[in-house]
Amino acid sequence: FQGGFLGLDNISVFDRSVPVPLGGYIDQADGTSWMGFYCVEMMKIALELAQEEPIYQDMATKFYEHFQAIARAIVNLGGQGHSLWDEQDGFFYDALHLPDDTIIPLKVRSIVGILPILAMEALDPEIYAKAPIFERRLNWFTERHTTDSMGMPCVHKSGVNNRRQMGLIPAANLERVLKYLFDENEFLSDYGIRSLSKVHKDHPYEFKAEGLEVKVGYLPAESDSGLFGGNSNWRGPIWFPMNILIIEALLRYHHYYGDDYTVEFPTGSGKKMHFKEIAKELSRRLTSIFLPNSSGRRPLYGGQEKFQTDPYWKDYILFHEYFHGDNGAGLGASHQTGW
Repeated sequence: FQGGFLGLDNISVFDRSVPVPLGGYIDQADGTSWMGFYCVEMMKIALELAQEEPIYQDMATKFYEHFQAIARAIVNLGGQGHSLWDEQDGFFYDALHLPDDTIIPLKVRSIVGILPILAMEALDPEIYAKAPIFERRLNWFTERHTTDSMGMPCVHKSGVNNRRQMGLIPAANLERVLKYLFDENEFLSDYGIRSLSKVHKDHPYEFKAEGLEVKVGYLPAESDSGLFGGNSNWRGPIWFPMNILIIEALLRYHHYYGDDYTVEFPTGSGKKMHFKEIAKELSRRLTSIFLPNSSGRRPLYGGQEKFQTDPYWKDYILFHEYFHGDNGAGLGASHQTGW
């Protein structure tokens, strides 16, 4: 999926709302993942409706088949042998697809490469018992379109309590992505998940081609330029909606893998945790933004002394658009109550 503008504003090398300066288009890791996530959620809704109206099994089957096609696309762009998965780095990247069919990976470590983990579901066996047409068609489709050879999770491999997994990433690749996600020198902050890896603070990503030079650097707070005509900033801050989606995905992985499957958290700490424990710890880091710390100060208000110490103001809690990637201070609009 090329998708154009997806709400991530200036996180990309190029403005995805307009044609690429060099021609061609961008194959998007996040756009493809969002569509996979969409198909999983629509399939779940259809299966729920099928509990009362069996005809919805047809729609569930359609979304399952669409998901499988999307899963193939992310590892084999249009059958051209290219992938948005970088085996050497162990991460997903957008790819610049030039008019002469040259494909250049845009190696920015951002939330764009994390989003494939969202497109996952652990299907309980009770679903099949009440949706026999869906199960029969799923088995027929899967037998004729093997996923193991593509490196994707096989829906017939049982997890905890005979649950089956739909997903874009096999366990080995998932662990490689999570090493970046849980690394405090990359995405993991004391206050949640950053939108861009901190590694780009000292090592900005640079793209040079045909006289064009652009950089993507880590900015934990406000943007230092009006990139692409916007006033938003995805190059480092913590965004709550994205963090919530990551936490919910980790809980789905726990639903499939259970307590016995653990990964290192934080990366390099030597401490192993299962996915539910990690989800709880990420939740704790997010909520700590709003709670008084050991000094009685709320990270939310940073150096704003009136909100930190004034007895008439210090307990009024605002909810900002996004939060500082290093110290948790609230930034952007302070009335994001819809989130």
